[in-house]
Amino acid sequence: MPIETLLSRQNSDGGWPYLRGGSWTEPTAYAILALLSAGEQDAAARGMGWIRSVARPDGGTAPRREVEESTWVTSLVALLPPDRLGQAYYQRSVEWLLRTAGQETSLATRLREYLRGYTRAPEQKFAGWPWMPGAAAWVGPTSLAILALRNASRQRHWPHLADRVEDGRQFLLVRMCQEGGWNHGSVHPLGYEAHPYPETTGMALAALAGVQSPKVEQGIAVARRFLEGCRSADAWNWLRLGLAAHGRWPADDSPAGIEYRTTPEIALSLLAGGGTANPLRES
Repeated sequence: MPIETLLSRQNSDGGWPYLRGGSWTEPTAYAILALLSAGEQDAAARGMGWIRSVARPDGGTAPRREVEESTWVTSLVALLPPDRLGQAYYQRSVEWLLRTAGQETSLATRLREYLRGYTRAPEQKFAGWPWMPGAAAWVGPTSLAILALRNASRQRHWPHLADRVEDGRQFLLVRMCQEGGWNHGSVHPLGYEAHPYPETTGMALAALAGVQSPKVEQGIAVARRFLEGCRSADAWNWLRLGLAAHGRWPADDSPAGIEYRTTPEIALSLLAGGGTANPLRES
């Protein structure tokens, strides 16, 4: 059973590994969300303790204890319930997300482009989120940040949060591939037309929940096609989450041949298939 597998993988420090070994923030956050949805309070509480140990002074969260810099995993922390995580830590996480953006939209970059007479492409005008500060924005971290900030908007009013979410959603819409769906971020890498990937298509659709647009409908159609031939656990999980965000409920039974090996894959399968509300599935 997936829940028993998650419980058996929890390390003595309270965190979870990707497969085995030391604890990391990504698998720990997903495991906590899955365990809370299943009512496993004690294991989730120990996981929260580990998450608090990787908080950094700038308000963000590191991917593991040995890393000093805050990264995209701060979005996963901001998906956790603030009353369990701690209101102060939760608030700092949201504030870190609100002030973080891809380097391409920074003032220094825009000024440098202006002085060089560079004309920006449409996909460069909206601020997404990077994997780590100082880098360019990508579809994956942008989608997760939108989910986290959407969750934060239900907790309290945050200045500029709605504008930041809208900017992130526009970032996703202009980066849709011509055939529909999303790849990791570039629409025309090296001058060639990019093709979409299933997992990033599902993530983007989840982040675009509630958005009415022909592009979203095109993305949904692509996600359905991906789902028919899916053989990847990560892709299957995110495609289901993305379709569910738009009320297009796929079957719960995974196709033959899909193996759930890593902690995130197992946890996300529970979150994608469970009936209990969670911040990844609510629209």
